Formats: sequence, structure tokens, C-alpha cells
Amino acid sequence: MSQASNRDEVFSLLESFASADEAIAVVGSMNADYTVTTERLPKPGETVNAGPLRVLPGGKSGNQAASAARIGARVRLLGAVGQDANAEFLLGKLKDAGVDVSDVLHVPGPSGTTVITVDANGENTIVYSPGSNAKVDVDYIHDHASVITEAAVLGLCLESPLPAVIESARIAHEAGVKVLVNDSPFIPELPAELIANSDILLVNEHEMSQLLGVDEPEDGDWDGMDWTSVAAALHDFGYEQAVITLGGDGSVVIDGETVERISPVRVNAVDTTGCGDSFMGTILAGLASGLTLGRSAQVASYVSAYAATGSGAQASYGDVRQIRELFGV
Repeated sequence: MSQASNRDEVFSLLESFASADEAIAVVGSMNADYTVTTERLPKPGETVNAGPLRVLPGGKSGNQAASAARIGARVRLLGAVGQDANAEFLLGKLKDAGVDVSDVLHVPGPSGTTVITVDANGENTIVYSPGSNAKVDVDYIHDHASVITEAAVLGLCLESPLPAVIESARIAHEAGVKVLVNDSPFIPELPAELIANSDILLVNEHEMSQLLGVDEPEDGDWDGMDWTSVAAALHDFGYEQAVITLGGDGSVVIDGETVERISPVRVNAVDTTGCGDSFMGTILAGLASGLTLGRSAQVASYVSAYAATGSGAQASYGDVRQIRELFGV
């Protein structure tokens, strides 16, 4: 199949997300991203000049929900905001993206925040302050369990307290809802109960290496990696399905004994903040519409590549028409 025909097929699949009957549930974080752009990232103890400070909507779970909703999926988000100006700002942006935030909790204190520095090449550093995200507890998850059980797929990351994340996975698993876990912010030892109650793991190449004790290729050539051995290690770890993102080198999808290399989609990157969340949001949308994990990742490559051409996380996400226009489809 030619690259052009493959691209046309990918966008045909992307168009189908809006007609899917099944919903996505996302449990987790919303943050106000305080973002500055610099020529280069500072070294430890160093001060560098930056451009104007921008406040943009973010948070890994909010990003994932917004990305999926912008491309037509039905998404309900569970999480917490504070009682500050950022709360309505975050909820307003999520509503604009099409996310159902009617069950989001309002708690005393500040909303979650991140401080992000982006260099001239689009690389970034991120510091996270959980704020209201830390107040998402098991009781809240129980009170809103129907949001999870009525979905086709649940998206989780680790910016919320682990007990709430684990309980969300348990509720979904017992209801037959597919669970996709993004081990980010990365912890090297995932709780056994979370592994047992989730179906798909999403990590980047460095996280995969640390999680499984697998050596990274010295020359950075991930094409030469023994991915069959990685799949076996993931099986022993507890996952039959996984997606390993490789930054500008694309991704690898492991689905049982099948290993599929997903080629990267090349763009002129402006800011990579939130691209991984856009990728995950698209996979959630693909799974909810009945696509395989591999097909979902193929579509996600285009959606996340579009996100890299704009600034910020949610602010850079496009709808189907905008993404089509960028790639001339």
C-alpha cells in the first residue's frame, strides 16, 4: 500500500470516530500550564531569558479527554478543580473541546498547575504541582462509578492519587470496560492491583526500559530492538497489550504475540508539550469506535503530529478538518 493510500485510510478511520456510539471515560488531572519559551533549556542553577508567560489549559487527563473529544469522540471526565480563577478557565476550555465535565468535583484551594519551559527545538521540561488533583479520592470514584461502567474504555494516568486510580481500574475491569493506563508521571513499580485490573499499558521508550529492565540500544536505533523479547517481558510483567512511543521515531504496538512498528509522521515541530497525551486520547477514541490497538496508534500518529505544530497542550489540538488540511487530505 502506498503512503498516500495509507494516509487516506487513516483519515477515513479518523472520520468514523464521530459516529461511534460508545463513550470514553477519563479519570484524572486538570492543570493550568504556566508556559514560557526559551532559546534553550536552562542547566541546573542557570537563569535564561524567556518570552512572555502564557497560561494554557493542560493536565494529562484533561489533555487526553480534550484530544479525543476534538476528533469527535464522546468523552466524560472525572477529576477535581479548585476554587480559583483557573478552575473555570480549565472547565471552560474542556467544554469548548466537547468534553462532558458535569461530574467534575470542586474543592477548596488551588487547581492543579504545571510550570513548563519550551526550547527553540520544541523540547520541554515540566514541573507539576497537583493542587486539587490530589483530592480525587476513592469515595468520589464510588459516587461516580456509573461514568466508568457506562463507557467502552477508561483512560488513566498517574497524576491523581494511586488509590483512586486503582479503584477506577477495578470498577472498570469488573464491568468489562477496557482500561488503558499511561504510566506517567512515571513510577518504576506499578501496583500489582493496577496491573491486574488494566488491559493496555502506554509508556515511552525510556519508561519501558526502566519498567522492564531492558537495555536501550546504544546507538539509539530502535528499529534494531528485539521487540519480540520486549513483548515477552511485558507478558511476564502483566500486559498482553502495550504501546511504546518513540518520540520522533514513531511507536511500537504489542498486541499478544503481534508486534507492529508504527512509522512516524514528520512535521515541523513547534512545541511537543501534550503530544503524548494527544496520542493517548486518539487511541482511546479508536478503541471506543472498535478499532484495533494498531489501527488506533496509526491514527494517533497523525493527530499527535498535528499537535506538535502548535503551542501548548490542549491549545494545539485540532479537529478532523484542521488535521486534514495540514496533511492535504
